[in-house]
Amino acid sequence: MMSNHSSATEFCLLGFPGSQEIHHTLFAIFFLFYSVTLMGNTVIIVLVCVDKRLQSPMYFFLGHLSALEILVTSTIVPVMLWGLLLPGMQTISLPGCVTQLFLYLALGTTEFALLGAMAVDRYVAVCNPLRYSVIMNSRTCIWVVIVSWVFGFLSEIWPVYATFQFTFCKSNLIDHFYCDRGQLLKLSCDDTLFTEFVLFLMAVFIIVGSLAPTIVSYTYIISTILRIPSASGRRKAFSTCASHFTFVVIGYGSCLFLYVKPKQTQAAEYNKIVSLLISVLTPFLNPFIFTLRNDKVKEAFRDGVKCCYQLLKD
Repeated sequence: MMSNHSSATEFCLLGFPGSQEIHHTLFAIFFLFYSVTLMGNTVIIVLVCVDKRLQSPMYFFLGHLSALEILVTSTIVPVMLWGLLLPGMQTISLPGCVTQLFLYLALGTTEFALLGAMAVDRYVAVCNPLRYSVIMNSRTCIWVVIVSWVFGFLSEIWPVYATFQFTFCKSNLIDHFYCDRGQLLKLSCDDTLFTEFVLFLMAVFIIVGSLAPTIVSYTYIISTILRIPSASGRRKAFSTCASHFTFVVIGYGSCLFLYVKPKQTQAAEYNKIVSLLISVLTPFLNPFIFTLRNDKVKEAFRDGVKCCYQLLKD
């Protein structure tokens, strides 16, 4: 149905500039990042599911965050890798472009909602530890995750629908490695100003709206930690939040630069760099951020490796 509103039935992704040798080098680098991302986040999901020491709300949310990271990067990176191997331009159909953009935005929105919930979880753990198990019970955690996923997918239906209501008659060349909304709007012959402004307001609501509970939570968390008399107590309290805080800074920082601006059609090279941070670097760093500073996860991982070694030895 959308193709009736568009002169383009398929798009060509220009991807990265440079020679075939540069493309093969980029392929090797991004393939390595993608492989580590899949393995690292899968390990976290398995550990959270099987290790009893990780049966708590924080790790329950972490398991879903890792699943989201796998899905986000798998929406973008395989298409990008295939484009780096092809000698010419890569084509993607209109339905494929719609699907890719919707999944990318929906999964990203779900991740923001989940990060906000994780911040509140850390606030309750640090500022109200005696009631933590009562407030963050299993039923609450399940509902938080369900609402995050449902909100993420429902909130992106209209933005994607509105994007593909325009007539793409200028060209079918997208100067990107995936179906980026900003670059798609550049191809439209219609006036996109009002729609871009509405998309900007929605981005503000989603990103800043999920960032607000994070800022409030960490304000109370830092205030509480500073009142702890012993240095070891302060370090222990902060260590429970450090991983989440680091991930929030990287994730929100990248998306604020990419989406929270009135004009969606910014420079393609700028767009590609920030998109790489979101779709490649952040999912790649997630396992390291949440394991290197977390003794429980490291212990569970070591025990899992020992168990696998014993099984293979026997």
